[in-house]
Amino acid sequence: MIIDDSLKKELLHIARETIKSVTSKKPLPEFSSDDPVLNKECGAFVTLRKNKELRGCIGYIQAFKPLLETITDMAQAAALRDPRFTPVSFNEVDDLTIEISVLTPLEKVSDVEEIEIGRHGLLIEKFPNSGVLLPQVPVEYNWDRDMFLQQTCRKAGLNLDEWKNPDTTIYKFSAIVFSEQDI
Repeated sequence: MIIDDSLKKELLHIARETIKSVTSKKPLPEFSSDDPVLNKECGAFVTLRKNKELRGCIGYIQAFKPLLETITDMAQAAALRDPRFTPVSFNEVDDLTIEISVLTPLEKVSDVEEIEIGRHGLLIEKFPNSGVLLPQVPVEYNWDRDMFLQQTCRKAGLNLDEWKNPDTTIYKFSAIVFSEQDI
């Protein structure tokens, strides 16, 4: 999938307008587009930062809604429903930087050597737990592959070395990542 700068700007605008609306308790604007990229079913995350610190991050790991709807849903969720944070207030909106990660489909990992830091995100599952980390996370923290796997296990609520267990499933994915700072 190719997302050019004009589509990136549009998606970031949709996310920001959604966050403004939900934090001011106003009805959501109606967004629509004929663009095939915005209407393609896609997984995506919306990440919010305030003063470079994480303020919210929620997404759909798998595709089941058009990208435009996914961004609207995830912007609301990142602002209001990330359980790690209090809901974003309207007064904070201007201080937020929005980042969007549009995901490729999941691919099952048969050998951890396939995982490339900076290129792949991870989903680790061991029933009933699962955890996801986006491709940019290990780069931000300067993790190697083992630390990335361990921290994804931690996010899933598993023991750090549970990724080595044959009952644990590891998936990789890539992402097109862009933020308001980039555009």
